[in-house]
Amino acid sequence: MFSTYTPNKRRRAKKHGFFARKETKILKRRRKKGRKNLINK
Repeated sequence: MFSTYTPNKRRRAKKHGFFARKETKILKRRRKKGRKNLINK
């Protein structure tokens, strides 16, 4: 048995990072709303 979670910075960034958010409409909506920060870190 091996553990299922194998951390990988690149994979994580691709899934949840800024550019992943950019592909969706989330950023556009938040920009329109006038958010101070577009994604919460």
